Amino acid sequence: MGRGAARFAWPVVVACLMLAASGAVQVACAAVRHGAVMGRHGGRGVVRRPPAMTHVPAHWSQHGLASWYGTGRQLGHTTASGEMFDPGALTAAHPQLPLGTRVLVSSRQTGRSVVVRVNDRGPYHGHRILDLSPEAARQLGMMGRGTTQVDVRPLPGDEEEVASAPR
Repeated sequence: MGRGAARFAWPVVVACLMLAASGAVQVACAAVRHGAVMGRHGGRGVVRRPPAMTHVPAHWSQHGLASWYGTGRQLGHTTASGEMFDPGALTAAHPQLPLGTRVLVSSRQTGRSVVVRVNDRGPYHGHRILDLSPEAARQLGMMGRGTTQVDVRPLPGDEEEVASAPR
């Protein structure tokens, strides 16, 4: 390749690199915009966070696996609502429900129920639908198991409190 061709090749190479980089940035921005994050425990691939609800639809309920969290790195940290994590409070993390929503959580294994307030986002592990504070988990009788099948139903009358809660 002669000197003239080399001079022409460099701008082409730079243009190709810039084009490739801009595509990568767009993909990365799209992933952030849609809430894509890597799994907490080094899981493969990307976990997609569903968008948060702005209100709870009438007759909404959810059934699935709940876990509890809060004995490790959550202590002393703020939740998605901006408040400090309190393991003794009756709170929960849900990926979609509006922050401030109060829900009735009923364990299918123990038959116990507890009312919790959603103040955090999560869980992002497996197919779990809810992360409970240690106190809520204790009241449901699930501390030893770590997970339990639950029914989740919102409590009526929280519309004003939920509307003023941080998102």
